[in-house]
Parts: sequence; structure tokens; C-alpha cells
Amino acid sequence: MLLSELLKAVQPIQVTGTTDIDVTDIQIDSRRIQAGALFVAVPGTQVDGHTYIPKAIELGARAIVCQTLPTSCAEGVTYVQVADSEGAVGPLAHHFFGDPTEKLDLIGVTGTNGKTTIATLLYKMFRIFGYKCGLVSTVCNYIDDKAIPTEHTTPDPITLNRLLGQMADEGCRFAFMEVSSHSVAQRRIGGLKFRGGLFTNLTRDHLDYHKTFEAYRDAKKGFFDLLPKGAFAVTNADDKNGLFMTQNTKAEVKTYSLRAMADFRARILEESFEGMTLDICGREVCVQFIGRFNVSNLLAVYGAAICLGKQPEDVLVALSTLRPVNGRFETIRSREGVTAIVDYAHTPDALDNVLTTVNEILKKPGQCITVCGAGGNRDKGKRPLMAQSAVRASDRVIITSDNPRFEEPQAIIDDMLAGITSAEDKRKVLSIVDRREAIRTACMMAQPGDVILIAGKGHEDYQEVCGVKHHFDDHEVVREAFGIQA
Repeated sequence: MLLSELLKAVQPIQVTGTTDIDVTDIQIDSRRIQAGALFVAVPGTQVDGHTYIPKAIELGARAIVCQTLPTSCAEGVTYVQVADSEGAVGPLAHHFFGDPTEKLDLIGVTGTNGKTTIATLLYKMFRIFGYKCGLVSTVCNYIDDKAIPTEHTTPDPITLNRLLGQMADEGCRFAFMEVSSHSVAQRRIGGLKFRGGLFTNLTRDHLDYHKTFEAYRDAKKGFFDLLPKGAFAVTNADDKNGLFMTQNTKAEVKTYSLRAMADFRARILEESFEGMTLDICGREVCVQFIGRFNVSNLLAVYGAAICLGKQPEDVLVALSTLRPVNGRFETIRSREGVTAIVDYAHTPDALDNVLTTVNEILKKPGQCITVCGAGGNRDKGKRPLMAQSAVRASDRVIITSDNPRFEEPQAIIDDMLAGITSAEDKRKVLSIVDRREAIRTACMMAQPGDVILIAGKGHEDYQEVCGVKHHFDDHEVVREAFGIQA
């Protein structure tokens, strides 16, 4: 693409050099530069991309977009100064990869919990309806049925737009995407046109990055502020922040609720560890999901599908065929009658939700045994809260490692244990640093009729220790302990 054409996506302050050159790629990482590329120098939180302009030129960059022009400009290189280079990346990438969201309907899902489930179920549902679809999620990205490994909930703008461009080129009609608070704050979604947005709920998370709950909340709200007129916003009326999210949006607002008057409503008629019978907007449907939090997720999916023009009967039939997403309240049964549940719950609220569901269905004298930890180099304030949630709703708790990353595992466990103060609660708790051993211990402790909740990692098939990812899958460890072959 000619640089002159590409620059239509931004408003340069000044241009030094010719724009009549062909740009073959766009990058924000100088290490990935190849001959003919455009390098966007972004002032980051850790490093300033402007310091890597010489390296990018050395590797073959023909054009530079930056906020501050270098004191001396290299011959044969075009420099484009903009007011905000971070904000320019998204629009530039979107235009470079063919303006993909002009060719497909992009639906974003944001909130603390439930993003992966909702985005994935919408992707699966619309494929059932016969559409080619894309998915951008924590677990895996998909271009129709082709899996693309993922490292972040929402990729950087260039990776994201390249992916959306491939979806459009492959003929995808819809794309469903998790929108993280980081992606809004860092403007990774800049330049994208969303057909609709969904809000799930808001509880404490990512305060290591946002510093305050208000900043975290406002980042989520920023997504809805960006929705254009003609789009839809489906928000959770059961969450106190649900209507706050949409108060400044230009989109048409629809609400969903399990408790209050709303556009989309649901209630549980029957439930067990095999599934639930629900009433959704006056129609009965049986689903293979468990828990009130999943009713809320399914209701959001239902609402979005209706907003996208599908008939209620068709949506309910599709809902009845869908299964839980990998690592989201997945059940594994032993031959002796013990139920293990593998779930991604890694916030106090998510743990509360899952344990509430377990205890609502658990038949006494069956007991609930919870295995959980907390991630390293993340919000330390939620660690004691996680332990308190586990102890409050479990008969026995084993505190163990999650992904310690660069922290000492025992130090993370100690932070969690600090939240358990009463002698009665302390008697419920064991701490075992080795996660494999912790899960095995829970399986050995369990009696027929008991439920073991293994929380925190869900779909992840690795454990990150000292910055190195080692293969580790909670499902595999449970099946091994139960003597079940995969």
C-alpha cells in the first residue's frame, strides 16, 4: 500500500520525505522489521519506541511514524509526525489490512468474568446457523474452523487487525471478540468498527495495572463510549455497573437480568451437575451448563443473537446443543462418585460464583474441597480475598501455586493465608506449594458424593515458573488421580 494512502487513516502534524513509497508491512516492534516496512514508534510504559528508530531503519524500515522527530533524519526514509503515535497504530493497522470491520460484523464482549464463555458461545452458535465466523479469545483464536494460538486476551493492534483481515478475506460474516480493559486503555481496539458490545459484570481485577477500581471500571466503560450510532449494547442489569457502562454510548441499549425487569430475562427451573432447565423470555429450554453465573452468560448470548436478527426459537435450539467452554466449570467424574470441577475462576467474585453454584447443587453429607492459588506479579490485594472466598464456602481448602511467574510461590501462598484469621477457618486449610501434589491430595481426601473445585487455571495447559512455561494441565492431573484414561 502506498504510504500516501495509508496516511489517510491519521492526521499527520508534518511529513518529512516522500509519501509516494510502497509500504509492505507495519510494526511497533523494531525486531520484526523487514525491508519496506513502516515502523510506529510508541512511547510505552517500559520502553520508548523512539529509541529503536535507528534499529528499525537499519533493518529496512522505509517510513517512521513518531510523536517526536529525531534530531537528524536518515536519508531515503520518510518521517511522519503525529500527536499520538499509540493512538495512531490502530487506525493505521486497520487501514493497512483492508479495513476488515467494514466487511464483517464485529461483536465485543467486556467485563471481569464471562467474556470467554460468551464470545465463544456466540462464535459456536453462529457457526451452527451456517455462517463463517471468527473468534478472538483468551483460550484460542479461530478463523472459521482454523485455530490460531493466542497469548493475550486482546492482541496488539497490528496482530489483531491482521487476524481480522484474514477473517474478512476468508469470508467470515461475524467476528466475536473479548475486549480486555488493557486493550481499551492501550487503544489496541482503535480504528475498529463494532456492530455491538456486551457487558458481563465488574469486580476487582487487574489493579496491578489500573491501580484503582475506578480506573479499571472506566476502561471498560470506554469501550461502550466508542460504540457508534446503529450499534447495539447489551448490558447486565444485575450488576450495579451495568447501566453506568452504557450511560454515554451512542448505541441502542438492551438489558438482561435474572432478578429485575429487563429486555431479556431468565430463571432457573431445575438444576443438577448435568445441566439446567431454564425459562428464557417465557420459553423453556434445557442446557448443558450449571450455575446462575452461566444463566447470565447464556442470557447475554441470547440477547446478542436477537440483536443480530435471529429468531428466539432458533436461538434456544442452538443454546440447547452448546457445551461449556474449555476450563469453565468442566466436570470430571471418578468411578467412585467424586466430582471434580476445573474452572478458570481467578478473582474473588468468580470464586464466590462457582462455589455458590457447587453448594446449591451439592447433596449433603457431601463436602466441597477447594484447591486454589493466585498468580504472581499481579494484584496482590486480591490474594487474601481469594482465600477468604474459598474458606467461606468450602469444607476443606488447599492453597497452592497458580502461575507464580517471577515471584516465590510460598510468598504468594503466605499472602493468601494472611486473609484467614479465625482458628476455625485455619483448621479447614492446608497449604501445598506443588500444584500437582495439591490436586492429588484433594482427590485422595474426597469421598463418594464430594465435589472438588480446582480453580484458577481452567483452560491453561502450562504453569509459568520463573518466567518459563512448563506443561501443566489440571484436567490431566485430575484424570490421573482418578485413574481415568484421557
